[in-house]
Amino acid sequence: MERKRVLLYCLASAVLLSLPWYGVTGMTLPVALVPLLMVSEGYPAGRRGFRAMIKWAGGTMAVWAAATTWWVAYAAWIGAVMSVIISFTLFGGILVAYHWASKRVPRYVAYILLIAGWISMELLYTNGELSFPWLTLGNGFASDIALVQWYDTTGVFGGSLWVLLANVLFFEAWRRKNKRTAIAGLAAVLIPVCVSLVKYYTYRELGRPVVITAVQPNINPYTTRIRLSPEEQTDLMLRLAGQAPRDAGFVIFPESAVYETVVENSFEQDRNIRKFTRFIAAAYPNTMFITGASTRYYYMPGEKLSPTVRYDGRNDLYYDFYNTAIAMDSSGVVDVYHKARLVVGAERMPFFNLLKKMDFLVVDLGGVTGQLGYDPDRKVFTSDGVGIGAAICWEGVFGQYYSGFVKEGADVMAIISNDGWWENTQGHKQLFRLSQLRAIESRRAIARSANTGVSGFINQRGNAIEKVGWDVRAAVTATILTNDKLTFYTRYGDYIARISVLVFGLCVLYIIAYRVRKRDHLPV
Repeated sequence: MERKRVLLYCLASAVLLSLPWYGVTGMTLPVALVPLLMVSEGYPAGRRGFRAMIKWAGGTMAVWAAATTWWVAYAAWIGAVMSVIISFTLFGGILVAYHWASKRVPRYVAYILLIAGWISMELLYTNGELSFPWLTLGNGFASDIALVQWYDTTGVFGGSLWVLLANVLFFEAWRRKNKRTAIAGLAAVLIPVCVSLVKYYTYRELGRPVVITAVQPNINPYTTRIRLSPEEQTDLMLRLAGQAPRDAGFVIFPESAVYETVVENSFEQDRNIRKFTRFIAAAYPNTMFITGASTRYYYMPGEKLSPTVRYDGRNDLYYDFYNTAIAMDSSGVVDVYHKARLVVGAERMPFFNLLKKMDFLVVDLGGVTGQLGYDPDRKVFTSDGVGIGAAICWEGVFGQYYSGFVKEGADVMAIISNDGWWENTQGHKQLFRLSQLRAIESRRAIARSANTGVSGFINQRGNAIEKVGWDVRAAVTATILTNDKLTFYTRYGDYIARISVLVFGLCVLYIIAYRVRKRDHLPV
């Protein structure tokens, strides 16, 4: 195959894969891999074709990652570099494996290997030590919420399965010049779209109305904290909270809203917490405030220590640092939840048991760095009979983890975030759109509070009903509805990905057995 044509095909795939992450549409994805599969078809089975696919398929995956996650470099350049390397390795590797298999085993086996293997790599990227599930193909429909209402049954991995199956059908139609296969590809795309549109226009939100105010203080983490003292930051938060109606059920503040580290053993003595509780008692006695903070907990003598415990040799004390959501009412601190889905490098060391002595490797993104402590289970805060889960920033990206709040009794959800690290790029916009997918999966309305863009509200269908963009200081209020029913996805989580891992393993075993049995008939 001509080099220029190969380059054009790879560029086409990279563009079609990248457009959805810029909010254009996810409907480029059902054909995005077809050009790469055409490249594979044009190369032979031997070493030359194998090496070419490593270069072209891996390179395309690297370009896709760089084009869609480059903004991570504003916070940590190593994060952006690792995104490119891992995409090259995982997704490029699956495409190379498909190329190898397509020349040596029945074509349908190669297709199963591609589909099940790709989703397996997505699951590994989601739950592995270096987790960054940003490029899960199903996430590409975050701007097309009317088209993926069936995510309440499948989650985003259902979207990945949809995309991969459509690509295989369209490529097979091109390869065989078969109109029936092309029609099957169109049907595979259009039938789920039609089902989704019916669900979208017939879905009715039923539940108890809850008034919530989300505070967006517009704090730039690189500059504002140099000018604001911790007390001034707290005062800013409370001034904005004063815009909430007196009948508000909840007021939500962003991650890191309380700048000074709070000692959990003595909440009542913390000056910022006292300011919050006095303000609540005076103006909002029937309202729960939920705020993000960095907290420290000192273990009492004889208390069981966590795996992430630290030691203060000067005072002979063991303690943990946490990224925390604090729930307060007029009586004081009601409960806390410690973030468990921690950001690799900034809050969590990968392969912690092996590398826990090398904390100099972590990236400082403000507040506490290193391996933070975490809660093993999700918590739900309750006020006036309404349960609310408070997912902290990154946790809103993980569908199955996020659904755990709903299983624990969340009738509505809050997401508190600190998005200013990525400046005015696609980062904070993509995070908000991914929150819309979480609303569909769980059918829970969301109140989202970010330090600067995008804060707002999302209803149970995934529609943004109120939002505040970048570089705006505001408090926005909306009435959202509760829901106490569990979706199929909430009950069973990422079952499509788990099944894909099983199918992928069986497919690999089949290929090994096939090659052993047919060794004399297979090319070397």
